[in-house]
Amino acid sequence: MPILNWLGRDDALKTATNTPYRLLEEVPELGYGDKTKENMIIQGDNLEALKALLPFYAGQVKCIYIDPPYNSCKAEDILYDDNIEHSQWLSIMYPRLELLYEFLREDGTIFVQLDDDEIAYMKIILDEIFGRNNFINQVSVKMKQSSGASGGGEDKRLKKNIEYILIYAKNMNAFTSFNPLTEEQDLFELIEEMREDGKSWKYTRVMVSLGNREFFKEIQDGTGKPIKIYKHSNVIMKNISDLMKEENLSEEDCYIKYFDRIFRDTNAQSSIRTRVQEANEGYEFVSIDYYPISGKNKDKLTTLYYKGLKCDLLAWLSDVAIKKKNSIVKLEKLGTYWDGFPLNNLTKEGNVRFPNGKKPESLINRVLELATNKDDLVLDSFLGSGTTAAVAHKMGRRYIGVEMGNHAITHCVPRLKAVIDGERSGISKSVNWQGGGGFRFYKLGEQIFDADGCINENISFENLSAHIWFTETKTPFNKPTEKSTYLGTCDNVSYALLYNGILRDKRVDGGNVLTNKTLNVILDDMKHQPYEKLVIYGESSRISPARLKTLHIEFKQTPYDIKAR
Repeated sequence: MPILNWLGRDDALKTATNTPYRLLEEVPELGYGDKTKENMIIQGDNLEALKALLPFYAGQVKCIYIDPPYNSCKAEDILYDDNIEHSQWLSIMYPRLELLYEFLREDGTIFVQLDDDEIAYMKIILDEIFGRNNFINQVSVKMKQSSGASGGGEDKRLKKNIEYILIYAKNMNAFTSFNPLTEEQDLFELIEEMREDGKSWKYTRVMVSLGNREFFKEIQDGTGKPIKIYKHSNVIMKNISDLMKEENLSEEDCYIKYFDRIFRDTNAQSSIRTRVQEANEGYEFVSIDYYPISGKNKDKLTTLYYKGLKCDLLAWLSDVAIKKKNSIVKLEKLGTYWDGFPLNNLTKEGNVRFPNGKKPESLINRVLELATNKDDLVLDSFLGSGTTAAVAHKMGRRYIGVEMGNHAITHCVPRLKAVIDGERSGISKSVNWQGGGGFRFYKLGEQIFDADGCINENISFENLSAHIWFTETKTPFNKPTEKSTYLGTCDNVSYALLYNGILRDKRVDGGNVLTNKTLNVILDDMKHQPYEKLVIYGESSRISPARLKTLHIEFKQTPYDIKAR
């Protein structure tokens, strides 16, 4: 697979590995609301913040959305350095994407939004990190109105009003599909467009009466489920054009009046159709009641209507459209061109000003509707004004947002406080947001290891446990409810740590040395469950290597055997 080369690439490939692990320090006064909720805002460099989060959240995130610096903005009133030399921009992005990959669940997805200055280069490095076979879509998003000045008399280019979102799966084999979403189009505008293109609109017939229904017979589908067949007499079907003349109705009024009875014929290629065709004995109009084998309606009784000796299935307009007041809206499956976002009022959303980078809440809402469900974990490591966190909060998703600089405090915190208090901008009305919830605020603390690789004397048992667990297992550490020397078992290997007076007594070096007594404490903490192999970290061991081997124990000495990175 082709890869991208640039000045500084070799160093960029090592950056994520060489970035030190740091502590996360909570700032309670900047958090708000119910702090038992698993929502976090972190102030600091996102590379270091991601590294600090990794031991706890690797493989846990369902959806990542980022809109990093576009490396294109020349405006003076910006909050990001958005005009970085190209090679430097690539060296910034590559290690961050490497870490973001580690956060995703196997069925998770990442959405990366940029404009045309760097999107092609981003595609190449995402192909390298995520794998070309995990590419899902490139979406074009209308982000500016087309009218107005082109941006200055010296600008020789066309006005930019489109941005792009690259979508990748962590693992295409584990990724099933996006949640089904639709876009709306006025039905009568659609009909007119089709006529102008010389195409025919197929929903032109009306089932004025289904006639008298009479039970005919019962058959079975391929799984043995019953299918009840009914025959109908005195069925009345008419064309829209005839009804317009008979009732002196306009075309629009006719569609609105008979909305629930408008249909078209379709050739239903299914085993159900074949069985009904074989069993209906020539009746001109039949219906069947049955329970679908699978799908969201599998436990719901469904009625299908067939007509003609060939058993053409009736497809109803009401299945693909909705009535809105005095109009009908056709629902189309969401494609890769997105528009219709409220760009003119964007500055008012969230009551925070963020020029040249703020995204509409409805855009993030669409992303999260596609890729997440309630309580899923969402991550945005370029949080900006806090839009992703605000939308995730209103939609009932858990979230982690990382933002550098002081506007993590001046923009993100007040915006989320307002969300918790029930503010009504953005998507609040459409999702019926009433307020509630909470978040915790963190800043980056000290490094876990100093420049010489020694453990920071201020590190807690919990943080060192998380670091050891993650470096050993590459899985997130689930913090126990009670302090215990036993960290857990992964892939038939159990882990324990003697550190920082965990035993709370005056045994050798505060209980940090492996002795027969401290080993018994570890086994007690493990509730003497059998193990294939036990790895114990401690300052030193007073048990002979031969006995450790007999007990299937591997001893590792702190700090020397702890990987600093």
